[in-house]
Amino acid sequence: MRRRYGDADSQFVDFRRPAEGTGRPLVVMIHGGFWRVRYDLKHVTPLCAALAAAGFATANIEYRRVGEPGGGWPGTFDDVKLAVGFAREQAPQYGGDSSRTVVLGHSAGGHLALWVAAEIPDLTAVIGLAPVSSLHQTLSDNAVAGLMGGTPTQFPDRYAYADPARPTPVPRVIIHGTADDIVPIALSRDYTAPARLIEIPGADHFAVIAPKHSAWQIVLHEVTAVL
Repeated sequence: MRRRYGDADSQFVDFRRPAEGTGRPLVVMIHGGFWRVRYDLKHVTPLCAALAAAGFATANIEYRRVGEPGGGWPGTFDDVKLAVGFAREQAPQYGGDSSRTVVLGHSAGGHLALWVAAEIPDLTAVIGLAPVSSLHQTLSDNAVAGLMGGTPTQFPDRYAYADPARPTPVPRVIIHGTADDIVPIALSRDYTAPARLIEIPGADHFAVIAPKHSAWQIVLHEVTAVL
């Protein structure tokens, strides 16, 4: 079920009910794609379906991205925070319990998941899947500068606010494949905030969001464990 949280084309959330029961934990999913408009939430739909089949209510959020009006700094950040709050408000209508909310994010969405933990401190946990866990890296043709509108030297305050390692009481978990050649695992190994890092030997960047890959059982186990 698609619900809108704003007037822009990309301000919506796709909800899925758990396969059985109500009052089930809520998993909010933030997709990746280096924060760019050409990547949308469709590629994580199978993951959300698998989580729903496993008994979780899910909310797959879309947000304004670089390349569309309002995307990038600060709209992308505003949207993610707003969408997570909206998903929690609406969760009971879709079988979810907002008091047990895990935010899951992949790649650039993993950055946003780790970041939003500092903005919404009553989340149960956040899990970054192959996340961009530092904005001080050169990735995918300067994707970070595209998101932030410039460099850390130009906009130090922006980068401080968008830092995915800002302090928070929310537990953070990172799951990353050792064979990731898109977002190197070194970023997760060097993550400066308290977090539990789970390395998956031989897994690439997309294994962690593929329900048919063996890595999926690790992801599902961790989502269950934090709840």
